[in-house]
Amino acid sequence: MNYIEKLEQFVRDKQLKKSSQRNVILNAMTQSNKHLTVDEIHSLVKIHNPEIGVATIYRTMHLLCEAGIAKELIINSSTTRYEIITSHHHDHLICTECGLFIEIYSDKIEKEQHLLAKKHGFTLDDHRLLLFGLCPKCKNAAQSGGVK
Repeated sequence: MNYIEKLEQFVRDKQLKKSSQRNVILNAMTQSNKHLTVDEIHSLVKIHNPEIGVATIYRTMHLLCEAGIAKELIINSSTTRYEIITSHHHDHLICTECGLFIEIYSDKIEKEQHLLAKKHGFTLDDHRLLLFGLCPKCKNAAQSGGVK
């Protein structure tokens, strides 16, 4: 089942009204293949669909998360990014200067997380690992006087 079909099934199951705007937002997310804020999603969709407002995008992203199509990554108190859920789990390196996101995967980290959960009697439903720091470009710029 593709993402549009999954969304349509979820909408039917919840007995919600159909909305072509949801499909436009979902298509923008899947085509970008990035971790986007609501404002970034809005910038993408308003080019071809200027009638779609920011509130619609917030509601749609909440719905996509509830449907298991997208997930939110809360970066800090003022920044939330969204990504489409893929079949492969991954974690993230995030540059605190430029916002670069790098998807990472480590068998060792995955195993250790499960061992830690088990040690404390937890059964994991989900997990997210966000590692913050400076990417090489920003680190070099900081070391050379702040010019990027």
